Amino acid sequence: MSNEWIIDVLTDLKAFAERNGLEASADVLDDARLVVLAELASHAGGKAEIALGHEGQTGNHPGVLAGRNHA
Repeated sequence: MSNEWIIDVLTDLKAFAERNGLEASADVLDDARLVVLAELASHAGGKAEIALGHEGQTGNHPGVLAGRNHA
C-alpha cells in the first residue's frame, strides 16, 4: 500500500487552513508535508514517487528539503 495518502491529508488540511485564514497553521502544515516527503523518500532509498508542489506533481524527488528556507 502506498504511503502517499498522508501527503494528501496534509495537503487538504493546509488548503482548509488557507481558506479559513489560518496562515500560521497553513505554514506549519506545509512544513510537516515536506518533512513527511523527505522521510518517505529516505525510507525508499531516495527513489520514492511522491507528490510535490501545490499542483500535485509527482516524480523522483530525493532532495525534497534542499533549498527550503526555514526562517
